[in-house]
Amino acid sequence: MTRMAGLEPKHFLWRVEDKVACVRLDRPERKNPLTFDSYAELRDTFRALRDAEDVDAVVFLPNGGNFCSGGDVHDIIGPLVDMDMKGLLAFTRMTGDLVKAMLACGKPIITAVDGVAVGAGAIIVMASDIRIATPEAKTAFLFTRVGLAGCDMGACAILPRIVGQGRAAELLYTGRTMSGAEGERWGFYNRLVDAAALEADALGMAQRIVAGPTFAHGITKTQLNQEWSMGLDQAIEAEAQAQAICMQTRDFERAYRAFVAKQTPVFEGT
Repeated sequence: MTRMAGLEPKHFLWRVEDKVACVRLDRPERKNPLTFDSYAELRDTFRALRDAEDVDAVVFLPNGGNFCSGGDVHDIIGPLVDMDMKGLLAFTRMTGDLVKAMLACGKPIITAVDGVAVGAGAIIVMASDIRIATPEAKTAFLFTRVGLAGCDMGACAILPRIVGQGRAAELLYTGRTMSGAEGERWGFYNRLVDAAALEADALGMAQRIVAGPTFAHGITKTQLNQEWSMGLDQAIEAEAQAQAICMQTRDFERAYRAFVAKQTPVFEGT
């Protein structure tokens, strides 16, 4: 097990309070684009989170009125034009590894979106467990607008499961902007809140999750991801095994004893 409260990343802002880690991309003057280095550092951070004993939930926050403008045009797209196939594949695998790390980190991820969340920024939002936005949020999977396919970083697998196949196809073929209201209506965003309340709302959600049985939350996240590729019989059996594991935790016993005593259970994640 590791502790991550003292992490000092070079390419994004990071803080841990009450077992909630907050991540904020930190180039607000350019709407917080990603670079080769920030991709890699985010990937490594989410990999490390799997074993973090002092973090039970993660919140991605906007900065300067925007979430993320995707890959930096000058720092990423320009160099990619001159890269050979081996280098290009190493890059696309690295970006996909960020999504894999987010899915496998074992912690619920809540993303709060204001302003633009486009390209890889939209992918980060998509790969999160819970998505909250402002009415001003503008989300676009704009890969086709730079001459690429819409199948980037798992978009063709994950996005249809959130908004449906037809809607995902429209967004990925056209690269058009999805408004906050449309995103909420389509189920991409869980809800819309005013910009002034966005951070508090996202942190409040994280705190409610952290107050619950966090070991069991990790099991829930694992099942949500693994059951994509299971048949119904496999999924029911996997959940039977997962729930039996959770029934051996002290949190299950704590909940029972609190119920008997007519008290609110205090979970400890064990």
